[in-house]
Amino acid sequence: MTVPETARSIYQPTQEGLYFPQRPVFETAAQERLHRKQRLAAVCRVFARYRYEYGFAGHVTVRDPERPDHFWTNPFAMDFGRVKVSDLLLVDHEGTVVEGRWAVNRAGFVLHSAIHMAHPHVLASCHMHTVNGMAWASLGRPLDPITQTACGFYGDQAIITEQAGAVVVEGDAGKSIAAAMGAHKVAIHQNHGLFSVGRESVDEAAWWFIALERACEIQLKAEATGHPLKLVAREAAEHSRKHLATPFMASLHFQPIYDAITRSDPDLFD
Repeated sequence: MTVPETARSIYQPTQEGLYFPQRPVFETAAQERLHRKQRLAAVCRVFARYRYEYGFAGHVTVRDPERPDHFWTNPFAMDFGRVKVSDLLLVDHEGTVVEGRWAVNRAGFVLHSAIHMAHPHVLASCHMHTVNGMAWASLGRPLDPITQTACGFYGDQAIITEQAGAVVVEGDAGKSIAAAMGAHKVAIHQNHGLFSVGRESVDEAAWWFIALERACEIQLKAEATGHPLKLVAREAAEHSRKHLATPFMASLHFQPIYDAITRSDPDLFD
């Protein structure tokens, strides 16, 4: 596996000889598939550690590199904290498990399949029922630009009202939600929770979800003080989004998280 010379960010060191994470380049589809599955299993472990898990609710998906109409996902009702690479399911857009031994989450299939079908640019997607995400989603409002984290979603967050609060198990319902998401990196589904997507990697989708959940928590706490919010000016918010909220920057943010989980949970690679 090699890395391209063109992948750069404002944090790229100018000093020669220093390690700096780069986008991986693969020689074969098999290598790329394994990489995506390893990252997907790691995201499941991370989400469990962050206490995002809520019963059997929640799902993470990534497209297969050779079969873009198939995606890998976590098994239904398996503890996110024990998911291994070998446990992941390969599912087609009809909900058929092509590889794997466990059932697939029906609601997860309907939503993620619709997102992947409607948006070819989406490589990976995350949806969990988190405390702060569900609380903020109940308001049906976009997040305000009150921190650099929230600025990353300025003008790039969908507020979805279709099927608000309903359990989505029908294909048409999933399609309406996917259409409402549009080209945004995240979505706040009213009375339901949060969605994130990654254009380039599982890492990206995972970081957008982590950052979105954090932004929801921050705004809930800020509003609870009773003081009016001081918003970041539009120009500054757009500047932060442009330079600090790119797919590559999101993947960089996820690297220390991935490093930690692989050290503490090496069995996830089994």
